[in-house]
Amino acid sequence: MATAAAAKEEPATRFAKDQLKAIIERIERLEEEKKTISDDIRDVYAEAKGNGYDVKALRTIVRMRKQDANERQEQETILETYMQALGML
Repeated sequence: MATAAAAKEEPATRFAKDQLKAIIERIERLEEEKKTISDDIRDVYAEAKGNGYDVKALRTIVRMRKQDANERQEQETILETYMQALGML
């Protein structure tokens, strides 16, 4: 009975199912690529640590370089103001 129902399936329904399957497969493939890239990045940080670099500082620099220059300057100014207020500078 199930095969008879599948044979009578509307073309639009079949298309929607195929499209959904393709989307899911693309997401799964991208998730795998993301995991691979994440593993590669972790390996680079481990290599940097092995060469004596401070990984926390490297992560901070990478994060800062992603920011807009004006936004970064504003955050640095706020941080400096707070540090001065706390007697840390």
